Amino acid sequence: MFFRGGFTFPNFLMDVLAVFMFIIWFWLLITVFADLFRRHDISGWTKAIWVIVLILFPYIAVLVYLIAQGRGMAQRRAQFVQHEREELRHVLGFSVADELGKLDALKNSGSITPEEYTRLRARLVQ
Repeated sequence: MFFRGGFTFPNFLMDVLAVFMFIIWFWLLITVFADLFRRHDISGWTKAIWVIVLILFPYIAVLVYLIAQGRGMAQRRAQFVQHEREELRHVLGFSVADELGKLDALKNSGSITPEEYTRLRARLVQ
């Protein structure tokens, strides 16, 4: 426990807050490491330097990485998700033609408007 006085409600709340902060910190560290090792635009030496800095100065290094690479992290994550979706569609036998047929059926039944049909069709054809 962090405070003297035994088990009191304020001590319990501080313990819960400390556990929560630890979980958030650990999640941020894993996110930074995952992004670092998923990157293909930097060399192995640069990755090694980042790992050393993350180990020696974890709090400062994570904050610097998030500030410097935040936008790039979001873009890389979006590309990764898109790639995983494409692989899943390939494995499951997803066919754009089948989906267009389903969209036509929805449009003909009146479930979706022509504007929605156009928007969804454009997304599928992409």
